[in-house]
Amino acid sequence: MLVTLSIRNLAVVEAVDVHFYKGFHVLSGETGAGKSIIIDALGLIAGGRGSADLVRYGCDKAEMEALFELPVNHPVWSTLEEQGIKANPEEHLLIRRELTIQGKSSSRINGQMVNLTMLREVGEQLVNIHGQHEHQSLLRADRHLALLDTFGDSVIGPVKALYRERYNAFVKAEKEVRELQSSSQKAYQLLDMYRFQLEEIAAAELKLGEDELLAEERVKLSHSEKMMDGISGAYELLSGRGGLDTVNNVLSRLNDVQSYDSKHLQPIAEQIQSAFYQLEDAAFQLRSYREDIEFNPGKLHEVEQRLNQITGLQRKYGDSIEQILEYYSRIEQETDLLENKDERLEQLIAKRDELLSSLLEIAEELTEAREICAEELAEQVEQELKDLQMERTSLKVRIDPIEDPRGYEYKGLKVRPTKQGIDNAEFLISPNPGEPLRPLGKIASGGELSRIMLAMKSIFARHDQIPVLIFDEVDTGVSGRAAQSIAEKLYRLSSVCQVFSITHLPQVACMADHQYLIEKNVHDGRTMTQIEGLTEEGRVKELARMLGGVEITEKTLHHAQEMLNLAEGKKA
Repeated sequence: MLVTLSIRNLAVVEAVDVHFYKGFHVLSGETGAGKSIIIDALGLIAGGRGSADLVRYGCDKAEMEALFELPVNHPVWSTLEEQGIKANPEEHLLIRRELTIQGKSSSRINGQMVNLTMLREVGEQLVNIHGQHEHQSLLRADRHLALLDTFGDSVIGPVKALYRERYNAFVKAEKEVRELQSSSQKAYQLLDMYRFQLEEIAAAELKLGEDELLAEERVKLSHSEKMMDGISGAYELLSGRGGLDTVNNVLSRLNDVQSYDSKHLQPIAEQIQSAFYQLEDAAFQLRSYREDIEFNPGKLHEVEQRLNQITGLQRKYGDSIEQILEYYSRIEQETDLLENKDERLEQLIAKRDELLSSLLEIAEELTEAREICAEELAEQVEQELKDLQMERTSLKVRIDPIEDPRGYEYKGLKVRPTKQGIDNAEFLISPNPGEPLRPLGKIASGGELSRIMLAMKSIFARHDQIPVLIFDEVDTGVSGRAAQSIAEKLYRLSSVCQVFSITHLPQVACMADHQYLIEKNVHDGRTMTQIEGLTEEGRVKELARMLGGVEITEKTLHHAQEMLNLAEGKKA
C-alpha cells in the first residue's frame, strides 16, 4: 500500500506531506482546489510523462516522493531484481521523482537512479489510475480482447504462450516464402552474374598468400642485373685480399706473439677466429645467392601479368585473396539456392503450411479458452452490476474470427492470424430485458459506463495484484441509489487493495475509511493547495458542504452526521 506521499512545488502545491492507511480513502474539495494535482503526482511517481509546466511558478524544480509497503511475494520485487536495483522485501520501497523547469526528469528507486522506462515498469505494478478517459476505453472494441485475456490469464495464458511461439515460427516461414516468390526476376539476373563471377574466380586458381610471394619475386626479377653486380662485388671484396686474406694475416701475426701474453691475446685471437669463420660462411652464402640470381625478362612478364590479374579480381571482389575466396564461397552457396529455387520454394511452402496448420489448431484451442473465460467474465460482471443497481443488465463477450479476404482458409472463412490469435472480442450489453445485445457505445450512458468500468475493475483487482487503485471522479453522471451502490462497491474493493477516490458525491465520501480535504488558499499573493486528513468532526463539516453547498446549516450538519452513522452501519 501507499504509506506516505510528499509533494514539493508541483503546480499550485507548495509543500504537502500526507500519510495514508489501509482501506478506502476519499479526496474531496471544491472544484479547482487541486485534487487532480494529487493524482498527477502519483501518475508521475508511476512513470507518467512530466512537463516543465507542472513546476510551480518561480521554482527550479518539482519533487515527489512516495513510500510503499508491500508483501514479500509481490511481483515488483522480482522486477526490481531484474533491473539490478537493490531492494529488501522486508523493508519499504521508496520512489522519488524530480521535474526541472528545463523539462528534464530524474527518478530514483530506493536511492538508485533509474530511467523512465524502468520507473514505468515498476509503477505499473504499484499504481493504477482510472479517470473519465478509462470509461471511453471501454467503448474501444480493440481493447476488449486484452481485458478478456487479463481476466482469464490462468486459463488463456499458457495456450497463448504456445500460440505465440508457433506464430513467430510461422511468420518467419511466411516471410521466407514471400521473399523467395517476389525475387524471381531478380534471382535470374543474379544467377547469371554469380555464374560469371564464379567462373572468373575459379579460373584464376588463387592461393592464399600468392600475391605477397609474387610481389617479392617481381622486385627481385626487375632488379636482377643490379643485384648481380652488387652481390658479385661484395663477394669479391669479402673473399679477396681485402677480406678473408687480411683477417687470416691478422690471425697469423697474433699466433706469432700470442705465447708472450696469452692471458690477453688469446681471447682477442679467438674473437677474430670466430669472425673469420662467420665472414667465410657469409662469403659462401653470397656466392650461392649470386648463382641463384635469375635474369629472366620472360618470367618477369609472367609475374607481372599474374599480379595484374589478381589486382583486377581484388578491385571486383575483395581487398585480398582471402576476401575474394570468402566471396566465392558465399556466392557459391547463393547460386546453389537460386539454381534450386523452385525446389526450395516448394519446401518452404510445405513448411509454412505445416506451421499454419499447427498454428490454427492452437488458435482454435485459444479461442475455446477465451470463450470459457468470456462466459465466466460476463457472469461475474453481471453479478457486480447487480450490486451497482444494474440488475437487469445483460452482458456478453462476443468472440469472432478476424476475417481477411487475403487470409488463409479456416472453417469456411478466410482468416489472418495475428500475434494475439485469430479472435476479435467485443463487449455487448443489454440494459433492459427484451432489448438486443449491442456494443457499449451505442447503449451505455456515462453513468452506466462508470458502473460497468467499476464492475470490471472490481473483478480485475483480484487478478492483477496492483496494491493502489485510484478513481478520479468515476462517479460522474451518477446519483441517488446508484451513487450509493458505487460507494459500497468501492468500499468492498478496498478489502482487496488500497482504494482512493476523488469525488463530489457525499454518498461516496461517507463510506470512506479515511477522508482528506483539499483546499486552495492565497497567502502573500500566492495560491497554494493544501491537503488535510479530516477528523470525525471535520468529516461532518465537509459532508455538510458537499450536501448543501457553500452555506452549512444545522440541518445539513445533522444530515451529514446521520449519513456517517448509516455508512458505519453498512460497513459493519
